[in-house]
Amino acid sequence: MTEIPPVSETARNLRVWVLTNGMAGFESQAIGIAEALGAAPEIKRVAPRGPWKWLAPWGPAAPQADIAPPWPDLLIASGRQSIPYARMIRRQSAGRTFTVILQDPRVAPAHFDFVWAPAHDRLEGPNVLSTLASPHRLTREKLAAEAARFATQVAHLPHPRIAVLLGGSNAVYRLSEDTAARIAAQLAGLAEREGAGLMVTPSRRTGAAQTGTIKAALEDKPAIVWDGTGDNPYFGFLGLADAVIVTCDSVNMVGEAAFTGKPVHVIELEAQRRKKEAKFRRFLDGIYASGAARPFTGRLESWEYAPLNATDEIAEAIALRLRACMAEARKG
Repeated sequence: MTEIPPVSETARNLRVWVLTNGMAGFESQAIGIAEALGAAPEIKRVAPRGPWKWLAPWGPAAPQADIAPPWPDLLIASGRQSIPYARMIRRQSAGRTFTVILQDPRVAPAHFDFVWAPAHDRLEGPNVLSTLASPHRLTREKLAAEAARFATQVAHLPHPRIAVLLGGSNAVYRLSEDTAARIAAQLAGLAEREGAGLMVTPSRRTGAAQTGTIKAALEDKPAIVWDGTGDNPYFGFLGLADAVIVTCDSVNMVGEAAFTGKPVHVIELEAQRRKKEAKFRRFLDGIYASGAARPFTGRLESWEYAPLNATDEIAEAIALRLRACMAEARKG
């Protein structure tokens, strides 16, 4: 009997494209899946203008010079603007390109070979896999390597060391200056009351005033607040942390925190669009129920759970389907 190679070698000798509109969240998820399958993918970014942009995902693909034959063996696409191209490639390759879509494509999943969607999207179909957390590029090896890179920068901080991952305002949540002041007071309290060392990474969405408020509150505390210059210590801080505090506005950030297996405390922000918050609410309730995370109350808690690893789960499911398709093609 022929031995089946591990998932991490499934796409090693295949031509693989990652196709997105260039948004970091979409691209990172797709690259993470490609890497888990053993591929070094070609990165394709599409930027259609009107009317193609407005018609996506239902309309045709806009002409783009680098989206042309020879078509890849495996296509991993993510985001609404990528969908017309994925449909075109599958059609023009006569089905020889195995098409994987990450996120709800907003068209029938039957147009593709495999679709992953987060569980809170409630998408169903015979070729659809849903997971609680999202895929990403984190691995145990990468966490350890990044922790080693930044270890000297945090060596002076006491334990427990807490990675604080700050998002900010988006279409669903609002991080106001008042909320930032509350978060700042809670973090300062952790440092004073529990002797915690804080490793804080704001994002561009956090806001200058909000970041300034938090930085000022921690100025005389055992804390590091990344100033946005030099290498981003985000993964390093995750690797070095004893626990994580993360704002609720990013499914990706919460999921990456839950990959570590360390206690994840979620700061719930003020919802400004209740209808859109429903999906986030389902995600947060699901991750609380999984045991990976709890709402942040201003105090540290300690517990254990099985780390969430959607990347490997999705890659394994893709590998199974891809191998079956390749075996069927060889028979034909």
